This record gives sequence, C-alpha cells and structure tokens, in this order.
Amino acid sequence: MERATMSNLVEINFDGIVGPSHNYAGLSLGNLAATRNAGEHSYPRAAALQGVAKMRHNMAMGVAQGFFLPLPRPDVGWLEALAADDTTEPALMAGAWSASSMWTANAATVSPAPDTADGKCHLTVANLVTMPHRSHEWPDTLAQLQIAFADTAHFAVHAPVPPCFGDEGAANHMRLARAHDAPALEVFVYGRMGGPFPARQHEQASRIIARQHGLAEDRVLFVEQAPEAIAAGAFHNDVVAVTNENVLFTHEQAFADPAGTYAAIEEKCPGAQVVEVSARAVSLADTVSSYLFNAQLLTPTDGEMTLVVPEECRRNDAVWKWLQDMLAGNGPIRHVKIVDVRQSMANGGGPACLRLRVVADPAAVDQRFMLDDTKASAIEHVVGQYWPESIAPDQIGSDRLAERVRDARARLLDALHLSELV
Repeated sequence: MERATMSNLVEINFDGIVGPSHNYAGLSLGNLAATRNAGEHSYPRAAALQGVAKMRHNMAMGVAQGFFLPLPRPDVGWLEALAADDTTEPALMAGAWSASSMWTANAATVSPAPDTADGKCHLTVANLVTMPHRSHEWPDTLAQLQIAFADTAHFAVHAPVPPCFGDEGAANHMRLARAHDAPALEVFVYGRMGGPFPARQHEQASRIIARQHGLAEDRVLFVEQAPEAIAAGAFHNDVVAVTNENVLFTHEQAFADPAGTYAAIEEKCPGAQVVEVSARAVSLADTVSSYLFNAQLLTPTDGEMTLVVPEECRRNDAVWKWLQDMLAGNGPIRHVKIVDVRQSMANGGGPACLRLRVVADPAAVDQRFMLDDTKASAIEHVVGQYWPESIAPDQIGSDRLAERVRDARARLLDALHLSELV
C-alpha cells in the first residue's frame, strides 16, 4: 500500500492555550499529579504564558505551530443539564470550570492523508466520557475543528464515537513512517478494565476510528497498554511512549506484550527503530513523575531528531542520567531540549499533552489557527492583561470570577478574529 509522497505535508503541532479558569480541583482519577495537587492555588496567567513560550520554542526550531482556543467556562449548559444547585457535589460544580481542554492531545485522533483510503486527513473528536469534567468538552472542540479544518478537499472531521466506548484521542495513538508525508503504520493503544484506575481508551473505540478513517488493515496495529503502567499513573499511553517518523521511544513496561508489540511494528513498518528505556534504569514511578515520555519528539528543519522534555526531567537523577547516556551514544534522538510547563505539569499534563499533531498542508488550515510571532504577541498581551494571576479553590463557583473568565476569553477571541466561537 505505497503512495506517492505528498511533499507539501508537514507535521503541525496545535497547542491548547491554557484557559483563564485553569485550576487544581483534582478531578482526574488516575492522574497522580492532578490528584496530588488538588486544592492548591493555580496560576492561570503563568500557565498560559508558559504554553506560549513552548510554542515559540518550537517555532524557533522551524516546527509548524498552530493553536486551539480555550473552551467557554464555566459551562452553564452543563450545569443546567445537572440541575445544579447549592446541593450539587463540589466536584461536579468544578467540572463546569475545568480548563482541561488545554491538553489538546485529547482533542481528537488524526489520520493524515497518506494513510487514508480517500487521501484526506481525517480527525475524529474524542468523546472523553470516562471523566465527567471532560465529557462535555467535545461539542465545543468539534466546533473549533470544523472551522480550523473546514477545507473538505483536504480534511474530514468526524463526530465522536458512541459514548459507550471511551475515547481519549491522540494521547493513545501513534504513527510510524519513514517521514511525516509518507504512508504510515498507525498504532492504537487501549487499556483493559479491572485495575485500580479507569482504562480510558477502549479497544472498540480505536477500531471504530480506524474504520471511520479508512485505514487499511495491514497498516494498523491495536496494542494493549500494560496494566502496571496504568496502575502507576500512566493514564494515557503518551505518558509511557511517543513516536516520531520511524522512531518509537518507549518505556520497557509501556505495553502488555512489549516483545510482541515491537515484532509487529517491525513487520508492518520495516526500518522502524525502537528506543527502549529499561525499568532498571528508570522506574515507572520516575517515568510518571518526570513525564519523560510525555515529551515532544520532533524533527526540526535541521533534520536532527529532538526530544523536548519538561524541566522535571532534569531534576530527576535517574531520568537525567539516562538522557545524557543516550546523547553520548549514536541513537536516532540527537538532542534534548528543556521547556518550563510547570503549571501544566502540576495538573498532570506535560509538553505532549498540550499538543495535537496534524500532518497537513499548512495552507489548507484556516490561517487564524496558525501561530506566528504577531499572533503569539497578541496572545501574550491578552493573557498578561486579563487572565487571573491566581485562583484559590474557594473561588470556583464565584460569579465575579465567572465574569472575569468570560471576559478574558472574549477578549482573546476578538484579538484572534475568532469571535464566532463565543
């Protein structure tokens, strides 16, 4: 199943702008960082500025960069559906304020044009049904996807899979190919039920998406995530594994059957390279606390593969030693760069959580969603002027804070000429 290379296709990373209601309510069961920091003060302004700095960092390497807007919060429609009043559980009330759409790795699953039967890039918005605070994101996320990827000659945007099958998007999906614009092997990773934390990606959801996207059977692989990884806090596969072009960077305990997974990848994607970190060198606990694999594995314009990791990796002795040893070798990953996304990390999301990878022709995307220095400066200005500096737990539910959050988002939409998303 070989097709001609589409040379105008590049990987675009669409980062979520951290919303003005960013808070630490600890709503995500199985996300250890989120639950550990529940009830702490959050810093939405710093969080959003850290996110923009990361996007600027990627643009400086020559990586195509896009963005998605914060969703409307608090979600009044969801509160009405809950018949919310003074007796409503605080966690449900907090769910209406959640800024978790910032983690756009959960926005959708993406199959680029070289992989699909009709030669279009297909995107299926994730239903996120496992966690109540995220289950009401998809309609507003879908609205953004339909605007950003409105060109039906290049894109097909799909509604979510049925809610009886949990789907959490690209965080459980990987792609392996000799280059971004070449036909690829798409790897879907799912969890089994029965562990201490929910398995958020259902196998049937992944299979539905593969069929919906028109993927050939010989170019897909369905792999079970290791139960011990989920139990250790790897609530998504991208906490323990990441791919870029023909490289799989993975922890030894990422998959239920690692040897079988590697063999299947090598059979279906000849030339694929597996870079495995042993449990002896880096434990699952260190993996989850540092987010070593929740990194952006990128190919900058100089062609030398680069791993963009959070600052927490440098602070972890075992992780940092492994990275230095890797760089001293002759492997495919040639550089490690560090970014500060501390506010996102404290709520359980690293550099990879903050971005959705879309292989497409940037010219086919609605240009309002493509980042450049002028838009980055406009975002920084609005955030610096209108995002709350901090939010205390007892402010969630406040009418005054709600008014400020709505006003801040409206000003950002206006600055970016996307007021139709109000």
